[in-house]
Amino acid sequence: MAWKNSCEEVVKSKPLFLTIYATVIIGVILSSVYVFSAIFSSNSPFTSMYFSSSTQGVDSISPAPTSSPTNPGTYFVPPRESQDLLLKAIWKSPSPNEKMPPLKTFRLTKKLVEKHVKDNAIIVTFGNYAFMDFILTWVKHLTDLGLSNLLVGAMDATLLEALYWKGIPVFDMGSHMSTVDVGWGSPTFHKMGREKIILIDTILPYGYELLMCDTDMIWLKNPLPYFARFREADVLTSTDQVIPTVVDDRLDVWQQVSGAYNIGIFYWRPTVSSKKLAKEWKELLLADEKIWDQNGFNDLVRRQLGPSVDDESGLVYAYDGNLKLGLLPASIFCSGHTYFVQAMHQQLKLEPYAVHTTFQYAATAGKRHRLREGMLFYDPPEYYNSTGGFMSFKPSVPRSLLFDGEHDVESHFAVVNYQIKQIRMALAIASLLGRTLVGSALVWAPWNS
Repeated sequence: MAWKNSCEEVVKSKPLFLTIYATVIIGVILSSVYVFSAIFSSNSPFTSMYFSSSTQGVDSISPAPTSSPTNPGTYFVPPRESQDLLLKAIWKSPSPNEKMPPLKTFRLTKKLVEKHVKDNAIIVTFGNYAFMDFILTWVKHLTDLGLSNLLVGAMDATLLEALYWKGIPVFDMGSHMSTVDVGWGSPTFHKMGREKIILIDTILPYGYELLMCDTDMIWLKNPLPYFARFREADVLTSTDQVIPTVVDDRLDVWQQVSGAYNIGIFYWRPTVSSKKLAKEWKELLLADEKIWDQNGFNDLVRRQLGPSVDDESGLVYAYDGNLKLGLLPASIFCSGHTYFVQAMHQQLKLEPYAVHTTFQYAATAGKRHRLREGMLFYDPPEYYNSTGGFMSFKPSVPRSLLFDGEHDVESHFAVVNYQIKQIRMALAIASLLGRTLVGSALVWAPWNS
């Protein structure tokens, strides 16, 4: 009966799929032993290779206890053998017999921050429940680097509770925000930006150095020793620069940086000038809800830019003429373009400190995909389970499509459509075999503003 239904379905299919179905069925009959052994074998070479590289030395966090109303699932935690007590405490879930502490326990205070400070520095990010997986990835990378001086601001009660039961240091931002992804550029998105500067303005008077991060970035190398090289700096900020101004790990040359100063990664010292900047920035944003937080920062900092502080450090006087500003090199404090597109750090043979998932145009899903594609995102192990196994393929593109004729929009679509047709065939074959299709990189021309 199953074969009869399959045949009827094939007859009704388009000619292209009729050919594909026929080819695949014949192939399955001739090599059924091989196919079924590959599908149902738990020792698939692909599976063994992948998990040996992606989960080596990694344990799973226990799911949130049943007494908690939120259960975000199972995620990875750092290797136990290389962690100190603070790192273990970060990933250690509270006892299932414990009750959720009262909300006032999680208020942001100097005493709370002081508990997590190390070497007078604190690393902070914030978000709502929609970014739970990004936040856990952010924490995982930091603890893998041996960094425990971190805090996460929760913009909604669901995230606060979920992080608490995961053992993540968390504080309540009192934002009462929804748990959904609000989308870049929306009114709620701009509200989130204002929460960032309120946090900076609140923490700096505590007297600690502050590394403020967006949740859509991750750390690849401990940045604190790098920041310590520039003790005179009041603020060190990342940028959207896409052309290198240095070929080593010095600060970018401020006179040559044309990209915006990006506030997704920046380091603040509690100096008179930085606290003055934070206060004015906050007042500027709260007075006009239409100002984008990053534009406000750029406008203030560039109010006065220059001269250089000295001939060696790369620092520049900015803002009020007293603030000492440093621009983190885009080759190692990477944007989405310098890391994923250019691989600038590889070209210059440098070790990147961070990557921020900017310069992609598919919203949050695109950011998540970028990190997964770079093997930098941490998913539950079940994300990689495929009951039928995997199938991979590599598209081929004729040289004539790549090199002949004009390079314009029409030729771009010709190259992309040629590959899409191959993807369609691969999806049909994978569907028939019950496998998960693993795609490969396509040849295409990215959008250029």
